[in-house]
Amino acid sequence: MKNQFLFILAILLLLFSNKLNAQIKTIVGIVKDSHTEEPLMFASVYFQNSKQGKTTDTSGKFIFNIKTPVNDTLIISNIGFEEQKFYIGILQNDTFKLNIFLNRAKPKNEAVVKAKITRGLLLWKKIVKNKENNNRFKYDNFSYDIYNKMELDIVNLNKEKIKEIKLLRPFSFILNNVDTTSEIKPYLPIFLAETFSNYYLQNNPRRSKEIITANKTSGIENESASKMMGGMYQNTNFYNNFIAIFNTDFVSPFSDNGDNVYKYKVIDTQQIAGRRTFKLTFTPKRTSDNAFIGECWVDDTSFAVINVNLALNKDANINYVEKLTIFQEFKKHQSGMWMLHKEKFVVNIAPVGKNKLTITGRKSTNYSNNQVNQESIKEILAKNKTKEDIIVLPNALHKDELFWQSQRPELLNKNENSIYKLMDTLNSMPIYKKYRKTIDFLTSGTKWIGNYEIGPWYNWVSGNSVEGTRLRFDLGTNTNFNKKLYLHTYLAYGLKDQKFKGKAEAFWLLKKEPRIWLYAGYQSDYDNGQVYYDEVSQDNIFALAIRKPNVPNKFLFIEEKRVEFFTELAKGFSIQTGVVQKQFSPIKNLPPKSQYPTNILGTNALNNFETFVKVRFAYLERFLEGNFYRSSLGSPLPIVELKWNHGFKKVLNSAYQYNKLSFSISDYVKAPPVGNIYYNVFAGKVFGTLPFMLLEMHPGNEIFYYNKYAFNMMNRFEYLSDQYAGINVEHNIGNGIFKFIPITRKLKFRQFWNAKMLWGKLSPGNVALNINPTSNFKTLNDKVYMELGTGVDNILKVLRIDCIWRVAPTPLPANKFQRFAVFGSFRLAF
Repeated sequence: MKNQFLFILAILLLLFSNKLNAQIKTIVGIVKDSHTEEPLMFASVYFQNSKQGKTTDTSGKFIFNIKTPVNDTLIISNIGFEEQKFYIGILQNDTFKLNIFLNRAKPKNEAVVKAKITRGLLLWKKIVKNKENNNRFKYDNFSYDIYNKMELDIVNLNKEKIKEIKLLRPFSFILNNVDTTSEIKPYLPIFLAETFSNYYLQNNPRRSKEIITANKTSGIENESASKMMGGMYQNTNFYNNFIAIFNTDFVSPFSDNGDNVYKYKVIDTQQIAGRRTFKLTFTPKRTSDNAFIGECWVDDTSFAVINVNLALNKDANINYVEKLTIFQEFKKHQSGMWMLHKEKFVVNIAPVGKNKLTITGRKSTNYSNNQVNQESIKEILAKNKTKEDIIVLPNALHKDELFWQSQRPELLNKNENSIYKLMDTLNSMPIYKKYRKTIDFLTSGTKWIGNYEIGPWYNWVSGNSVEGTRLRFDLGTNTNFNKKLYLHTYLAYGLKDQKFKGKAEAFWLLKKEPRIWLYAGYQSDYDNGQVYYDEVSQDNIFALAIRKPNVPNKFLFIEEKRVEFFTELAKGFSIQTGVVQKQFSPIKNLPPKSQYPTNILGTNALNNFETFVKVRFAYLERFLEGNFYRSSLGSPLPIVELKWNHGFKKVLNSAYQYNKLSFSISDYVKAPPVGNIYYNVFAGKVFGTLPFMLLEMHPGNEIFYYNKYAFNMMNRFEYLSDQYAGINVEHNIGNGIFKFIPITRKLKFRQFWNAKMLWGKLSPGNVALNINPTSNFKTLNDKVYMELGTGVDNILKVLRIDCIWRVAPTPLPANKFQRFAVFGSFRLAF
């Protein structure tokens, strides 16, 4: 009887227990930043009615076990973010999962409490005091392994409108990849790149090296692009006083002078990994400052920043950027240092408006295998060819899928996987290839046809008073023809003068690193300018529309043969040398050939043969590689050039013997918080009595398109010198005075000023040969030419207006356009 009772009691208890378990429901959630999608730790989560609540853990997660029907509202909040509310009714399943995304709150106008010291300010002072100890750059050397993942997505994509566009109908299948399950906004992933690399740095002497061991991109296989996707180009150190965002310097919240820019508050204290930490928030004191809004967690012993989350100030003067967030997480190393462990950079670029089509870029980086003060690091860096080496291993671009699946620190999600499949599908579609080639042709000007390229199209038709309508056609080879040899030619014909002109040239890239090339060319055409970067050639469909009035066009015909050789040496030095033979023929508005007779047997007037050597120093200069040529991305140090030309008499009928020396030094100097300064100092001397085209013809500008490198109030061929020196300075201030005016602050106008000065003189022999009433040439005669300018940049984000005054020498020219003029120019810049 007793055993039967115990058996029945056990059955009842089991049934009752099951009934209780059936009543318990679990709510599991994770709270994230809606922009970076990084978890928000210690966010407050509670029920409005029952008041039951808790905070998220260090991974942003929370769990509620509910024994009764809910019918309550869950409220989620975190300092600096907008509050979220979720109504939860009767739960049907035992487990209810939530992904909660919080939007960053807009700064509010708060009452300013004036106090000499606050808890926030005190904590900031301790961070600054200890930042040298907590900065990883204090070590003699260190290294780590990097995994970079970069993704581009299109947001605000209107699927229905795209389906109505006939040209895009062949690509309607792409819309199936739009992520509609996202709890933020549906987006279309379009680009993905992944990179594994090993990074090494040594402080004394300063050297660094990045070895890119693997790179995978959706649709791009380019070594230069692979370098830019590594870690060296994307290093953010918040312990620096300024942080560069799209080439604009922002004041770091941990700057030595951060208290002049930010308001600091301590809002929480928590235990993280067994250590007491403080949560510090910071907001700009003035919305017009280039500063951040954000928060960080700070270790209470070392005062190291162990977690930081920053957002861009909404009034920051950066174009097209609708939102930007940077997240960094640090992990304690065995050395005691908090080393960078994880980084995320997310930016929304809205080129046509905030609520229009937007491009979201995401870069997430994992750092592992941190090593400090190791002899092996010194040995690796001792082999550097330059101060900063970036090496792409030969097989880095061709790793198989098995490698990526085994080496990624985290699996790709559904959207990331779809990008590779999408690009593979698109690249196999003939119509996609056709559209891409058309867009390339319109933007670059050239079009590939098999092994050849034609263009640029903007040189096909132009006109002038000598040739009338000028027709031109260019033909060149591309990498399909040969990856190291580039051949190019063009043929032009004037309908008025009924003469053919043209050019033929060959460029042979002997070696990429260090760079060695050989060039040979022949040209028989008018001098159409385009000697200086950004100068608009006169052989251009757009040039006639913006010429200054009442300025006669000068025509100089040149037949030129040229051979050049270039080689890079160690530590930023390069040498370019060559031989050039030219025959000049003045055609219109220049002194005739008869003014420069030669009585030397075996020579021709206005014919010269010269050799030249140019030595260039550009330490740590970076480049964007093209198919054959490359574009400089600048150098952190001044760029110095020294050139020597020597003319030989009687060689190939040359009539002139001379020497020329020229020197220049230029640099962009960052001067935060007041922008940046560009300067170019130059000087030169010509030894010999020579016709005008072999002297220094100071660069003038005869169109209303602003040229940074020329004298914009000076005409071409206006001033001649055989001794000269000058300086060109431009200070881009940024917001400047415009940040104090609400409308110009909103329009993000930018302020600048510039000054260009030139001293020059001409020897008596060169004056006698070139300066006469019919030549229209001038010499500065030991005087200074000066023009000053200012204006407004970033109008409608693409237009710059320059107001330029010519102030010396006096008397000023009678032509009003040579005393004051307004110039326009276009540029796309953040």
